[in-house]
Amino acid sequence: LGGGHDEREQTLNQILVEIDGFGSSEGVIVMAATNRPDILDPALLRPGRFDRQVTMNAPDVKGREDILKVHAKNKPFEEDVDLSVIAKTTVGFTGAELANLLNEAALLAARKGKHLIGMNDLEEAMIKVIVGPAKKSKVISEKEKKLTAYHEAGHAITTWVRQPDDPVHQISIIPSGRAGGYTLSFPKEDRSYMAKSMMESEIVTLLGGRVAEALVMGDISTGASNDIQRASSIARQMVTKYGMSEKLGPILYGSESSSDEVFLGRDFNQTKNYSEETASLIDSEVKNIVTAAYDDAEDVLRENMEKLHFVASYLMKNEIMEEEQFVRAMTESDITIEDLEAMVAEKRRKSREENEARARRLAEEEKLREEERRNTEDESNKAEREVKNTSTPKDDDKSDFEDKN
Repeated sequence: LGGGHDEREQTLNQILVEIDGFGSSEGVIVMAATNRPDILDPALLRPGRFDRQVTMNAPDVKGREDILKVHAKNKPFEEDVDLSVIAKTTVGFTGAELANLLNEAALLAARKGKHLIGMNDLEEAMIKVIVGPAKKSKVISEKEKKLTAYHEAGHAITTWVRQPDDPVHQISIIPSGRAGGYTLSFPKEDRSYMAKSMMESEIVTLLGGRVAEALVMGDISTGASNDIQRASSIARQMVTKYGMSEKLGPILYGSESSSDEVFLGRDFNQTKNYSEETASLIDSEVKNIVTAAYDDAEDVLRENMEKLHFVASYLMKNEIMEEEQFVRAMTESDITIEDLEAMVAEKRRKSREENEARARRLAEEEKLREEERRNTEDESNKAEREVKNTSTPKDDDKSDFEDKN
């Protein structure tokens, strides 16, 4: 890897030869697009080649709402559908992904026999795009179901306490994609940076699932492996990339490359510009950050143990908890599972009534169109008969004609 005559080098040289060949031709503009500008060879970006660069970022919340409105034209929606809410919960989505989301929602509504696309269809489609399709047919034991419920409840409650600006959107213990369950939370507004406190809170919420398992089940599982990986990665970036360690200071340690992947023959050996002693100190700082976050998550869940049991119990019975239900569960002391189930039932009732009303309107419109078609056909037939009667000679006229001859 990284040799001077590898396939990457040959491909680059051939591209440069072809681009330089256009030099003598006027009116030829070479354009290219990439999702990985960080791995482009500098030779491609020199003057006379791809020297003019236009950055196309993902749309912001206003742009996402406008894109959704464009693709929502000619699609029937229930009254409770609010595209601005969907725009806020689709951070990072491109225009194509937003269009796909609406198409998925329309398909989901059609499969349910609905005439209108509801907010729940849009949210289900969004989760399908983000997490993957739900595996509702997968058989799960009660023990695993309980473990997943407490794990996700731990994520949700630590998010509620430590990341109030990232409200929980939905909690589910239905297996989706590669996950046994998920807790979705979205920022209230787009961000261009992350503060140190925000990154620390993110680590706390990532470890909330593991902590809940340990506190309630008395054991831990492999379900937190991805959470631990992400928490460790954030902590290491805080120390080595963002200079957030007091002991190590605001210094970049390691490669400046934003990618850790081997791509097109790029050397996989990362530049190590620090000593073994510093490496040991980095590991120590990373461990301190993660350990402190774990202890914080444990404190949060111990203080909210009653809520942890309540949310997990609801999930074990109903599998999914929406944002409105979670907010009530966390803010109302006398709330019951039956109260939250009544919220869902009422929402479904309104959706059913709207769809039934839509079906009646469609049936009435079809009936009116059918009557108009019949009336049009009757008038057309009547006109044809009148024309035929007018063009046929009467018997008296025919006799006169014969006498004259």
